[in-house]
Amino acid sequence: MTEDSLCPRCGAPLGPEDRVCPECRAPREAADPAPAVPDAAARSTPSGAGRARPLGRRSSGSPTNPFAIELARRLHRLQQWAEGAEPLGVELPQLPAWAEEAARSDPNPEPWAEVVRGIERIAQKRVAGAFEEWEKRAKARLTRLEAYSVDSRLEREQIEETLHAARSGDLPQALATFQQVDRVVALKERHLDQAREELERVIALLKDMQALGVEAPQDPGEIADDLESELRAGKLASLKQQIRALRLQAVNRLKVGLPKYITEYGDYLLDERSHGIPTELEAIELARGSREFFHGRPEEGLRRLRALQQRHGLPPNRPTRPPPSER
Repeated sequence: MTEDSLCPRCGAPLGPEDRVCPECRAPREAADPAPAVPDAAARSTPSGAGRARPLGRRSSGSPTNPFAIELARRLHRLQQWAEGAEPLGVELPQLPAWAEEAARSDPNPEPWAEVVRGIERIAQKRVAGAFEEWEKRAKARLTRLEAYSVDSRLEREQIEETLHAARSGDLPQALATFQQVDRVVALKERHLDQAREELERVIALLKDMQALGVEAPQDPGEIADDLESELRAGKLASLKQQIRALRLQAVNRLKVGLPKYITEYGDYLLDERSHGIPTELEAIELARGSREFFHGRPEEGLRRLRALQQRHGLPPNRPTRPPPSER
């Protein structure tokens, strides 16, 4: 019997038509015979469990060592800390990619675990220090809001909670509370700044009216004090209502008085031009100011007309009512 008539695995004789061994069911063409598996062991081995896994390949479901799963979790947490701390202006350390790969495959993970713990301690220390600086800025912002009667007791309590959480190592809680405080304070500041801007715009409008000789509905100096009192009392809704009413009155008066002013100023420029004085630029600016007003932007229109007046002067005998500080 020739060698190719024997099973390459168990040595059992093979017939001419046998493609698999009748004893061990190994293929006739199988190379590199392996030692036979005892029947009891073969029966207790799950299907496919005895197959050799190619070198260099890792099962996607099982890491090289148990630390790999814990490493991934902790590195993800570090990344979350770094993103949450960005608004604080602090940069946190991260494990380099090469070190992460080495830690995942090292059969002795304890040195790498100590490296990660060190990075976490540095990150916590930096964030805690950044929160102490943030506390100073946040309390200064709250002091300004409180000067305008904006209630900020809750935000002050949350600042203390943030610092306590950061010092105790609970960075997720500290970062979450910090973001909430910062968002609320920014919203309150925006409402206050908008009210301040609207107040200043309407007072500037009244002053420009006076400078152009158009009677304002109220004296700018007196009404500015009243509106400032409302603002500092925190009565933003009432303040905005007064500003809207005052602006409407001013615009209605300008619709009557401003066309006369524009006509007189245009005649003034024509007269100067007839005497050889170049007034092309002034005429363009007069037209721009007029257009801004009649297109629904009275503040911008009057600002241009007043700037023109300050550079080029008023027509002769044009009556004006200067602000109280200039009387």
